[in-house]
Amino acid sequence: MTVPLNAVSSLSQSQAQDPRSDGVSTDLIALAAARENERFTLHSKYLNEMWVRVLKTIGYDVGFTRGVGAYLYDRAGDRYIDLLSGYGVFAVGRNHPRIRDALIGVLNGELANLAQFDVSVLAGVLAERLLEYTPWLDKAFFANSGAEAVEAAIKFARHATGRSTIVHCSHSFHGLSYGALSLNGDAIFKKGFGPLLSDVREVPFDNLAALEEALRGRDVAAFFVEPIQGKGVNIPHDDYLKGVAELCRKYGTLFVADEIQTGVGRTGKFLAIDHYAVEPDMVLLAKALSGGHVPVGVVLTRKWIFDNVFDRMDRAVVHGSTFSKNDMAMAAGLATLDVLKQERMIENAAAKGERLLAAFRKMALGYELISDVRGKGLMIGIEFGPPKSLMLKATWNLLETANSGLFGQLICIPLFKDHKLLTQVAGHGNPTIKLLPALTLSDADCDWIETSFDAVIADAHKAPSAIWSLGKTLAEHAIKARMSG
Repeated sequence: MTVPLNAVSSLSQSQAQDPRSDGVSTDLIALAAARENERFTLHSKYLNEMWVRVLKTIGYDVGFTRGVGAYLYDRAGDRYIDLLSGYGVFAVGRNHPRIRDALIGVLNGELANLAQFDVSVLAGVLAERLLEYTPWLDKAFFANSGAEAVEAAIKFARHATGRSTIVHCSHSFHGLSYGALSLNGDAIFKKGFGPLLSDVREVPFDNLAALEEALRGRDVAAFFVEPIQGKGVNIPHDDYLKGVAELCRKYGTLFVADEIQTGVGRTGKFLAIDHYAVEPDMVLLAKALSGGHVPVGVVLTRKWIFDNVFDRMDRAVVHGSTFSKNDMAMAAGLATLDVLKQERMIENAAAKGERLLAAFRKMALGYELISDVRGKGLMIGIEFGPPKSLMLKATWNLLETANSGLFGQLICIPLFKDHKLLTQVAGHGNPTIKLLPALTLSDADCDWIETSFDAVIADAHKAPSAIWSLGKTLAEHAIKARMSG
């Protein structure tokens, strides 16, 4: 069932007022403009100074002031293609007018939001529409983020199975709250925060033999897996997820698909698992679900799992969250699903992803520093590896000695400074640049992306060049920092 956007309000869209037309909103915009030159000073003093230092060190301190669709604009008015899209949050592009109108409609409608001793109509409708994409699942539990969805799924799995052990994959990322962090495959995020959850095991990604060994004892509540791993854009063999489903069923383990980054159209299908024709016991969504405006996450699950947790009236609130199911998040989710369908963004993601993958694979044939290109839809990884030519080898080895994966950053910096593409590597010490652009990319955008990458990578194959000079400088700083630390 498709719900019209104006169903979220008693006012029509034509009656909705621009939020900047009232005095308070206008004052806030004026306040931001007036204090723009204090942007980094304020963050250094009151927030994360180390992050400000990172931005200034790599030249990303341009101060973005506006975002529309796939683009960002800095304080000088320069336009960039955002190939991060807020780590996948802005899949439908920044500030989509139809999602904005839906949110304004809710505010103007004066709905009885978060009455708590009531239930939300919009939450019921959004749950209904999401479950149409997973017809083998029956229930939805809303949360405020992907990490909260992971936390809920851990609790649901343990309660429903009566088991405590959770299994996840090497190089996985499921969030940074304590339960989610316990399932993190990168040690740098865990250092200094222990002890984390006990009864957690890690297995290699895309390895069915290792998974079966972990499940064999029949003590595992759930196996959490990203269908495509975000840290590296690691794609499994075609039969891996089917094998996962069979093994989980064989040993009584719940199969949890973390689609927080891969879901909602990112890979050219609504869910990444749709590429593999599997039916997990739980599917987790967040990030793109609200169009980037309001934090939201959801666990889609089988009825028996849900009913095992909420099994009596005195346990009706045994798990929840104050702001989950709030009408703003639910309206944004409904509007996002409408936009994806009506503007055929998932189909565009598939087509533009195929084009970009073909272009990058063609580049890989001509550039020895590109070791692999992989992806599905508009989730793409370009991995760099050691060169064969003696001319480049020595500098590459210096970079790797100083800081593993540093070369990828040397590509990102000129892409940003010289070509106005916002990119980043796919994880700490990872030599892969990951692209997660808005699903609205045009052919002109693809031209811009392809031309820019080709120019920067071509320059990286020259020695000496600006890239290698920058690399030596960063490597020397990294070595000095390590020695002083």
